[in-house]
Amino acid sequence: MKRAFTYRFYPADAQAAELSRTFGCVRKVYNMALAARTQAWARQERVNYHQTSAMLTAWKKTAELAYLDEVSSVPLQQALRHVQVAFNNFFGKRAKYPRFKSRKKSRKSAEYTTSAFRFRDGNLTLAKMAQPLDIVWSRPLPEGAQPSTVTVSQDAAGRWFVSLLCEDAGVKPLAATDTAVGIDVGLDHLLTLSTGEKIANPRHERLDRARLAKAQRHLARKARGEGANRAKARRKVAKIYVRITDRRRDHLHKLTTRLVRENQTLVIEDLTVRNMARNRKLARAISDAAWADFRSMLEYKAAWYGREVIAVDRYFPSSKLCSHCGALAEKMPLSVRTWTCHCGTTHDRDVNAAKNLLAAGRAVAACGAGVRPQRRTPGGQSAMKQEVSRREP
Repeated sequence: MKRAFTYRFYPADAQAAELSRTFGCVRKVYNMALAARTQAWARQERVNYHQTSAMLTAWKKTAELAYLDEVSSVPLQQALRHVQVAFNNFFGKRAKYPRFKSRKKSRKSAEYTTSAFRFRDGNLTLAKMAQPLDIVWSRPLPEGAQPSTVTVSQDAAGRWFVSLLCEDAGVKPLAATDTAVGIDVGLDHLLTLSTGEKIANPRHERLDRARLAKAQRHLARKARGEGANRAKARRKVAKIYVRITDRRRDHLHKLTTRLVRENQTLVIEDLTVRNMARNRKLARAISDAAWADFRSMLEYKAAWYGREVIAVDRYFPSSKLCSHCGALAEKMPLSVRTWTCHCGTTHDRDVNAAKNLLAAGRAVAACGAGVRPQRRTPGGQSAMKQEVSRREP
């Protein structure tokens, strides 16, 4: 399995200048290729990667774009491939129409293939550079690994990163277990497990909210333009943001790795986080919780280690359904954190939801039972339990 290993590095002045030029050329080629394909699309014509590659050759021969020939050609060709992938995703209805890259807002990156870099004895040298990059090897690469692709990037805070795509033979399925867990995400507690365990929400953004607000006010007082003072203030804001992001990502990585290692089956709710974030009162807290990132990490790590992630339908009434008798409560406002069913069972709202998610996930895995909103039947048995009982041998 191929994995990307990302490291921070500190370029020399000449290397930083060369990479900055490469980033600019990559952005220029991407935008020009996108413009050419958009114009062809308006004429009801199709332009593919090979045609844009021929265009790139012609662009380099012009006087105004001759500077494209001063940087490595491989990142420019990779930019054309990225345009092709973007259009493939658009035509496959997996993404929206590709957008142009912004000099100020878009991610600065350049991708090098094997013909444009040399990796020997732990030293990485890129094309057009005489000296290897000063990389901080925070963790070793897999033994005998040879990168197939190298991506260099710079974030908004000015930090430089290099990502090496390598074959990692160490990623193997873990020994199968019979453990399963239901996971209910929330804001008071980041996660509530069907075992009753509640994992606190670190609220990383709230911890740095005062520092962030102060830095943003300082930036707002700077005159708009390309001034050095405004750039310095912008970097200060960006450093606070990346501090928040790094701590959040580190916490989620540790959490998802633990859950995947301990459980064979993990059941979550298929939430539409983007729609939920439209709530003006909860948008900031939902974004800080990063539920979408949690699910993404959980799914790809489960694929790595031979685990199963089951996403229960978002309309499944996990909070209103009694996990003991299957009765469905009529209303369950968010302010209600504990409730008592008519059967006499008192539920913690989040633990009950996690238990119901686990039951629904097991039903799906075992017999394909539905997980849509259930109605309590006149006989007193929930529709979901009836469905499961009919399918059991």
